[in-house]
Amino acid sequence: MLESTRIITSISTLTLERLNSLTHWLESHSAGRQFSLSAASADASFRRYFRVEYEDGSTLVVMDAPPSQEDSAPFIKVARLMADCGLNVPTVIASDLRQGFLLLTDLGKTTYLSALNDTTADELFDAATSALVQWQLASREDVLPAYDEALLRRELALFPEWYVSKHLGVQLDSSQSEALQRTFDLIVRDNLAQPATYVHRDFMPRNLMVCDPNPGILDFQDAVYGPVTYDAVSLFRDAFVSWDEERALDWVVRYWEKARNAKLPVRSDFGEFYREFEWMGLQRHLKVLGIFARIRYRDGKPAYLEDAPRFVAYIRAVTERYSSLAPLGNLFDSLEQQIAPNSLSPR
Repeated sequence: MLESTRIITSISTLTLERLNSLTHWLESHSAGRQFSLSAASADASFRRYFRVEYEDGSTLVVMDAPPSQEDSAPFIKVARLMADCGLNVPTVIASDLRQGFLLLTDLGKTTYLSALNDTTADELFDAATSALVQWQLASREDVLPAYDEALLRRELALFPEWYVSKHLGVQLDSSQSEALQRTFDLIVRDNLAQPATYVHRDFMPRNLMVCDPNPGILDFQDAVYGPVTYDAVSLFRDAFVSWDEERALDWVVRYWEKARNAKLPVRSDFGEFYREFEWMGLQRHLKVLGIFARIRYRDGKPAYLEDAPRFVAYIRAVTERYSSLAPLGNLFDSLEQQIAPNSLSPR
């Protein structure tokens, strides 16, 4: 298992005005109790989370989501959906969408990412896949936004714009751009051909908490209705931790068996399912390379790009297994050759 170190956002990043507004709002929901604030987690978006600790030792979590940059209404909606199907998610105790504040129950401090090791992984992933199946069984059309062609393509476009051009400093020529777009066409067509369920969209160890009942689930506000394999990809081909391929394959098989036994719309043939899993992963990994580059150069959060090589490795492994993806593998070969020694290359 390979793991990276993440940077936790400090409470000092709050402006004085924003901190005062947050403190006053918390006071209005604390019944006169004294409390202290500390950073609860980091986030790649503009959302920030702080732990509220009261004198009696009890804790809550407050979300700070500036309304000019984040809409908290989807968080409230999806939290209700997930709770209604029996999943362990934070309860929204109080909300102020005008200011962008939410007060939540606290699911603790132990993430799957911190708890996973060779000994605990089987048990933790078993609980996670059971929760995933439970979430997918609740799926209904027209409740969440569709993970449609337009969204899939917008996400893929982040790769050439932010990772290739901005981060690597490479301008694709016309033949490279055309080859990449043809590959995008193949990926999107394959993704859209999959059966659809609810998709958490970031169902990874960093967003799962070790608690009772296990797991606690966080960061679900971007949930959509789309390809059934997406959340399994997020879980087993993670941004921040990777596993021996044979062991990860075994976990994917176990998820597929649970999903099939629960009558979820997964392919009856595992080989077909796994192909869709890999092609969905390709879309996610290309997108995330673009996102990690964007949050470095646009948002000033450089640490995420330290995990770029993990995604490049995922992508290369898939392109080697499917002949129709050879042009994408060739593009990565070309990019490596074009990167000058003093350019911004992945670390």
